[in-house]
Amino acid sequence: MSDSSDEVNAYTIRLELVDEPGELLRALHPIADNGGNLLSIFHERGNLTPRGHIPVEVDLEATPERFETIVEALKAEEFTIIQAGADRYGEALTVVLSGHLVETDLSDTLSQIHQSGNATVTDLSLSAPEGTDDVSSARLRLATEADAAEDTLAAIRDIAASKDLCVVEPLTAGGDA
Repeated sequence: MSDSSDEVNAYTIRLELVDEPGELLRALHPIADNGGNLLSIFHERGNLTPRGHIPVEVDLEATPERFETIVEALKAEEFTIIQAGADRYGEALTVVLSGHLVETDLSDTLSQIHQSGNATVTDLSLSAPEGTDDVSSARLRLATEADAAEDTLAAIRDIAASKDLCVVEPLTAGGDA
């Protein structure tokens, strides 16, 4: 537990919500009931996670003790918490994988990315216009640990190479033309 402090910090909680009326409001009650001050809510209603749920990111302010209480209250209400804290995931990446994604076990690919330890898949969009036996593509949105984007991309390159998949990497800002 954190030592007692009145210092208010900003925190992010990433949740996966079931697509049912009232779920977002139900998720906000433990935050409000335990003294969290909402800063923003990013509710991706049009996207689904690999588990078929809606990704929601809540930014809030609270003391460390209140934040821990909020997280415990969300767990007690059986919400799926993907990430809770200030520092775990500091960067976002979007990559596209192309190839025989279904044939090479997309679930295994996602598990390997998660097991790399630096990233979590926050969103997935799969396109297989010719069916699952042909070439398909997937757009992956990843939350990576702060300063771990290059390690995450290296892990994805290795996983893709082992499955003969192509990776379309994000563009980086700056650099020489």
